[in-house]
Amino acid sequence: MNFSVTKSEIIFRGKVFDVQVDEIEYNGSGNKARREVAVHPGGAVVVAVKNDGKIVLVTQYRYPSKEVLLELPAGKLDKGEDPQVCATRELTEETGYTSTKIKKLGKIQTSPGFCSEVLHIYLAENLVPGNHAREEGEEGMEMFEFTLEEIEEKIRTGEISDAKTICSISMYKLHSGC
Repeated sequence: MNFSVTKSEIIFRGKVFDVQVDEIEYNGSGNKARREVAVHPGGAVVVAVKNDGKIVLVTQYRYPSKEVLLELPAGKLDKGEDPQVCATRELTEETGYTSTKIKKLGKIQTSPGFCSEVLHIYLAENLVPGNHAREEGEEGMEMFEFTLEEIEEKIRTGEISDAKTICSISMYKLHSGC
């Protein structure tokens, strides 16, 4: 790093993220700048693959874009929560499935230019059906199952535009040799 932080302050504390403003000074030149960061606890995303190879997606209304998106099950980490515990919880909450085989595929930084959010990507296999336990605001969720080829077509046509879903499907393909 070619700078030092001279002041750091959380100016907003929210339910989903906080806003931090840092004042920095560049080494050498002494020039000053301001950095604004959305401080997010991160989350987990689940590529849930059924025994027949179909992948489970859900619809979710996203308030910022004012639209229903087709996406992989995912959710925000609770404070200090292990990402795999979050992935397991979100899989069941949103789909009703549990998994006897879950492994980490990797992680992504969603918007590193202004946000600290890191999403941990998991593959869940050997799915066991059960009852979902959706949270408030998730009651209208619908669950769908698609082949990898169908998902790729939905990405190509823009029907799937959710970045975490697109990245997670790419990671799944790289790890599974598809």
